[in-house]
Amino acid sequence: MRKEVFEQLKRELPLIGAMFLILLIIIKFIFAKEELFVVLRAVAGIFWIIVIPGYFIMLYWSQELKFFERFIIGICAGTAVIGLLSYYIGLAGIHIKYHIYLLPLVMSIGGFAAGIYAKEVS
Repeated sequence: MRKEVFEQLKRELPLIGAMFLILLIIIKFIFAKEELFVVLRAVAGIFWIIVIPGYFIMLYWSQELKFFERFIIGICAGTAVIGLLSYYIGLAGIHIKYHIYLLPLVMSIGGFAAGIYAKEVS
């Protein structure tokens, strides 16, 4: 079952890369006067904080939803969950400078584990 999840990730990784390039081109067009590295860093940050955790959260529903549906819903879910968890972790006393490293990593690992669990159950 785990092999199926890795095969699915292998199939969908080029699509995620294409979305990254499309967003990079759009943001570079909007901020034409900025250096390419600055725009690249901003787009990579957006993907790290919002898109990648959202994709892994939605991996659980890979049987019911197609890639682009999961991708769009995952962006919304990733934004919402990052915001909520960041607020509550901040209340718990963890400094905000750790949130950009800790939260996306934890959400991605948790979503990946839920995706493997969903494949094993079905």
